Amino acid sequence: MRHQSVFFLVLRRMRMPLILLVTSMAISVLGLTLVPGIGEDGEPRRLGFFEAFYFVSYTATTIGFGEVPYSFSPQQRLWVIITIYLSVVGWTYTLGTLIGLLSDRNLRHAFALERFARAVRHLREPFYLVCGYGETGRLICRALDQMGRRAVVVEIDETRMAEIDLHEHRADIPAVCADAGRPEILRLAGLIHRDCAGVIALTNDDHTNLAIAISARLLATHVPALCRAERREVAANMASFGTRHIINPFERFGETLGLALRTPSAWMLLRWLTGFRYSRHTTDSVPPRGRWIVCGHGRFAAGLIDVMDDEALEITIIDPDPPDEIDHRWVVGDATGEVTLLRAGVREADGIIAGTNSDLDNLSIVVTARELNPALFVIARQNRYANRDLFTVLNAEISVVPSEVIANECLSILATPLFLPFKLAVRAASEPWCAHQLDRLTRLIGEERPDIWGVTIDAAQAEALTRWLAEGREVRIGDLLLAPARRDSALRCAVLYLKRADGEALLVPADDTPLRRGDELLLASAAGCRSELELSMANEHTLTYVLTGEEVAGGRLWQMLGGKRKTLAADRR
Repeated sequence: MRHQSVFFLVLRRMRMPLILLVTSMAISVLGLTLVPGIGEDGEPRRLGFFEAFYFVSYTATTIGFGEVPYSFSPQQRLWVIITIYLSVVGWTYTLGTLIGLLSDRNLRHAFALERFARAVRHLREPFYLVCGYGETGRLICRALDQMGRRAVVVEIDETRMAEIDLHEHRADIPAVCADAGRPEILRLAGLIHRDCAGVIALTNDDHTNLAIAISARLLATHVPALCRAERREVAANMASFGTRHIINPFERFGETLGLALRTPSAWMLLRWLTGFRYSRHTTDSVPPRGRWIVCGHGRFAAGLIDVMDDEALEITIIDPDPPDEIDHRWVVGDATGEVTLLRAGVREADGIIAGTNSDLDNLSIVVTARELNPALFVIARQNRYANRDLFTVLNAEISVVPSEVIANECLSILATPLFLPFKLAVRAASEPWCAHQLDRLTRLIGEERPDIWGVTIDAAQAEALTRWLAEGREVRIGDLLLAPARRDSALRCAVLYLKRADGEALLVPADDTPLRRGDELLLASAAGCRSELELSMANEHTLTYVLTGEEVAGGRLWQMLGGKRKTLAADRR
């Protein structure tokens, strides 16, 4: 239903009550003009149409001013009695229908759609269209709000919709309860709005996410789409429509586990860079190469088993429903039981994956397995983000939260687009190179997770640096990263990736690499260093000091005074 049709919907539903009300008013007014009365002079007199309409109007609303313009005759009072009961019936029917209409779910939904569409039309800043406000959508909206970016939400579940008002956000989030798979809803939500910066499809239904991806591709080809897909066939269908970013949380973690087994230093480097704030770099959580037990054989475990097969690991699967063709050692039973785990060889295993779709079962599996073998390396699947406190106490070596996997992937693409090519380059790098970079960066920045951010060398983000380069002066990365307070020390900051305007890309460029206008930089820095580097790039005097060591007065007056002092000093000499 289009929001423009709400007015006509109300008129259509109120048609009969309004006809009855208008008819009763017309009959009442006409009767009063025809029934004879007696004027003040005793002569016969009839009311005019205006006088009759005025009297019927205030009588119908029970105001009761009295008989005007003169006392009524018995015939007129008899007709007024008829008018009163007639108007009561008409108004009762009309008001009853109106109250029932206002409580109608379809009409309330239509009004909500109209308010939502009006709020979206009035947006005058870039926003992201978030389809689905589950755990992942909530994490992304919170992160976008902290980044100062607006979001528009479409969610089909009324309970989840009600949670939006309960969460604190800096800016209001226009939201509507509707099916995001319908193109007309996406239009109302701002898909074709000039300020729509992207579409994020996060519903728990792959087919709905596919419908969103198709609508985005056909209705707004310039708008990037980030879509969740848990089934490979749906992901392939999205890819065929040109969807730019398809995120399968199970495949993403499978790739991560394969990287950890194949190139541990690359895995530790990316984990440190993308971990949670205040998380520290550790080297004692690398998955071992040995015997593994996989509990559950759903989509999550199936992807991990494929990765482990590629690494030639010995696997035992515990599941109550084995397939017809078994390629691995299989133990039929409930993995939460001690007997089943012993049959699977838990005492001799090196690691265990609790990968069922039940958080309670996964918690029980880990607790029981650790009692039997405290040295196990544990990978636990956490299906619901709300259970994070339980899994925190569990202290598994790796906790896999699908909502966090998707949210981190989306945010890294939205906030720092260069991180995706950097990650792909690191995955393809050698173990010695990754180990060297991990050691160098942690010694430079510290073990706490760094700030990851991007900057483009242009007039908007680096005004002073852009002007300096436009004058033909050379600036190297190492010189730019000197501290603006004391240039004899370097900032705890490093350039991870450099992309030139001509498409050339450099992974962890050297300090003597010259910078050019239009360069895009991906940086990692300790807390507080970002503001110092941004000051150096934006302020002409700070940049001059950082690059040359010359201290320049801040304003024109101070520069003039400084020049006069230099002249006087030269004359004295």
